Amino acid sequence: MLKKGNKLYSILTGSCPKCHQESMYVNKNPYKPGHLFKMHQRCSNCNTKYKIEPSFFYGAMYVSYGVGIAFAVAAFVISKLLLGADLITTFIAITATMVGFMPVIIRLSRNIWINFFFKYDSEAAQASS
Repeated sequence: MLKKGNKLYSILTGSCPKCHQESMYVNKNPYKPGHLFKMHQRCSNCNTKYKIEPSFFYGAMYVSYGVGIAFAVAAFVISKLLLGADLITTFIAITATMVGFMPVIIRLSRNIWINFFFKYDSEAAQASS
């Protein structure tokens, strides 16, 4: 189970990496056009600044490569090995997966990247209580 205080909780929900109380994103839906990259400046609960320095999230591009590879491998395993598709169909499945899940991959990469620099603080989590 995912519980607050676990990095995986923050990564999968897009919540503040320090207190896990609010979403870092203005809109939680990554498929909302024009809102994919829109983030709050600070957490309203613990006042954590998300963009530590200018161009902070450029580092997430390196993470997105690994996350994208994981999605591509999953698409390959499902299409080729489980469903027995031919090579062209497998290629199309991988391409469709990468394009279809691009907003999710971008958000997951940002979430993973910021969690490298912050750790959960139970005192910050109780700031609003």
